[in-house]
Amino acid sequence: MTRFWTPLAVLYLVLALAGLVGTWWFNALAVIEMADFLGDLVTSGPAVSSITVDLLVAAVAGSVFIIVEARRLGMRAGWLYVAASALTAFAFTFPLFLAMRQRRLTALALAPVTRVEN
Repeated sequence: MTRFWTPLAVLYLVLALAGLVGTWWFNALAVIEMADFLGDLVTSGPAVSSITVDLLVAAVAGSVFIIVEARRLGMRAGWLYVAASALTAFAFTFPLFLAMRQRRLTALALAPVTRVEN
């Protein structure tokens, strides 16, 4: 079960868990307070709007990276990380993808090299 879990993959996994817990804590708080979550993102002043745009652009770029990199490495269902970010948080799914990507890179590096003889 611990096969291919490098220290870097574990670090990404820890960041994914921090992203999940941190974002859902505030999501739950917004629900308890019956806050207008989406309205607050864009109407709470220029600083909040700036951070929102910053993170949104980074999330879109990261989503493109996830899909392209998953295909390049032969990882199945890369799109699922992007879809899951709508239900959880990109702060969770992106580091989770990076952890799984690191595991895949390690597995590929340790795979026996097969040569084709002509």
